[in-house]
Parts: sequence; structure tokens; C-alpha cells
Amino acid sequence: MDENGLKQAIAAAAGARATVRIEGVRAGIVLDATGLPPEARDALEAEVRAAAATAWNGELRVIVTAERVRRRIVAVASGKGGVGKSTIAANLAIGLARAGRRVGLVDADIYGPSQPRLMSAEGIRPTAKDKVLDPVPTPFGVPMLSMGQLVEPGRALAWRGPMAAGALGQLVEADWGATDTLVLDLPPGTGDVQLTMVQKYKPAGAVIVSTPQDLALIDATRAIDLFDKAGVPVIGLVENMAGYACPHCGEVSDPFGRGGAEATAAQLGLPFLGRIPLAIDIRTASDAGRPPAADEGDRVFAPIAARVAHWLEDR
Repeated sequence: MDENGLKQAIAAAAGARATVRIEGVRAGIVLDATGLPPEARDALEAEVRAAAATAWNGELRVIVTAERVRRRIVAVASGKGGVGKSTIAANLAIGLARAGRRVGLVDADIYGPSQPRLMSAEGIRPTAKDKVLDPVPTPFGVPMLSMGQLVEPGRALAWRGPMAAGALGQLVEADWGATDTLVLDLPPGTGDVQLTMVQKYKPAGAVIVSTPQDLALIDATRAIDLFDKAGVPVIGLVENMAGYACPHCGEVSDPFGRGGAEATAAQLGLPFLGRIPLAIDIRTASDAGRPPAADEGDRVFAPIAARVAHWLEDR
């Protein structure tokens, strides 16, 4: 039995993740698997055991440990449907990932799950281990889960609030591994599902999406009130579909108005995170599963993601 040989073999296999302690003929190896997904943990443990077998023929014990990841939820919400909330959520998740955070995306919009298409993950069903779901990888480095991946395409979900909230809980409580930030795309409105999700999982903060017109802003204010009552801080407001540039003459018009969300944010004392134009390239890219935030040249969503990342870092 070679003590130095064992330590060298384990260091070669696991580096700083392994600590070796030897007492007589007994060797103990503590393996830190923090941040590794299950397959990587198993592979690393197998590699360490194989390395130990070449240098140690006494009693061997391998203990795998992992620190609990501090995971924070960012809820993306709107008071009404049709304001582009899911598009904002997908691009925000990608923008946060590009800013250096380990991000996962939960499509909690149970009655209209659109994230599989937006994130180019249609037709991919998640697997499960011990009844815990494994998130589905996407081409953008953001794993995701959606009810749209668990039901037949086009099938309506006629579920009452408690059943819907229970199903969504399985998405949030999946094996997110080293993910430190979950972007939660909530259903529009302020009903049972939204309230249950907010109360049970207590997001770190919420991003409110609205279009500029008065009716949308009235509903956005209701969504803000929901988070206020639940004790969840509002990170800020995003104004979507703000301004349309004619592709022929370049003239900018405002079919939904302009500045309403920014004015509402100022009135309520909340940050204004940014404005997204009504642009055909954003729509076509999103429909094709190519979120604009994934492009190197993105100048629309990146500043919004940077402001949200800065807000998270300050808390």
C-alpha cells in the first residue's frame, strides 16, 4: 500500500475536489461534487475508485458530498396575456446566462406553454429519476422544463388551480444541478396558480411585462400589487411592442403608444428596465426558435438582462 501513490492517483483523477485521509490500512476519500449533474458525479466517483484501486489494496471508503446551491427565482409576469411575456422570459434567461449566471427556465404558463418553441426544444421529453424531472438542454446553454414537453401538442389542459399548481411544482423542484437562477415564466393574470407559485417558491424578485397602452398597464399594476402583497420585490418593468419602424421608409410609429410603462414605473417608484420594439425580426427569430438574445450583436435584450443581473448581485 502506497500512501503517496494513492494521493497522487486521486489528485490526477479529481484534482482539488478530492481529499484523502489515511489511517493505517484504511483510506478515506471525500469527493466534493458541488455543481456537477448526476451523470458527472457518478462518472467522477467511478474514476476516483478506479484510480484508488491501482495504488491501494487496503480498506477504502469514498464519500461524495455537495454544498447546497443557493438558487434564486426571477418571476416574469404580466397582468394580461398577449403582451409578449414568454418572449421576454426566454430572452432574459439567455441574457442572464450570457452574463455569467447558471440559468434554468421554467415555463409555468401552463395553459399556453410556448417556451419549447422559443428555446428550440420542441418534441424533446424530459426524463426522470426517482420521480424527479431532469431539465431538457437547449442550444443556448439554458436547461428548461415546460408542461408543453409533457403533454401532446395541441392538447388543452382543463385543470383547476390546485392541480395546475401541483404540476408546476414538479417543474420547479426538478434536478436543476448547479443552476443558481431560475427564470419562471408565469401564466398571465393574478389567479390561483400565480398566487400559489409565488407564495410557495418565493421568488427573489419579479419582472413585469406590459405593452404601452392604458389597458395593459392597468393589468400590469394589478400584477405588481400581487407581488407587493406576497412580499416579493418588483425588479422593474419592461415595455414591449414599443415603436414600429417601417421597413420601407424607416419612419417610426407607435401603434400601442409609447412610454406608458416607463411612466407607470416612475409613478410607482419602480425601475424601468427597458423598451422592446415591435419588430418583425424579433417575431420571426422567436417563432423559429432563435431568440435574439443568443446573438452576439444583441443590443435589445442584453441591457435588460444586465440590469436584472445587477439587481440580483446587489441582494
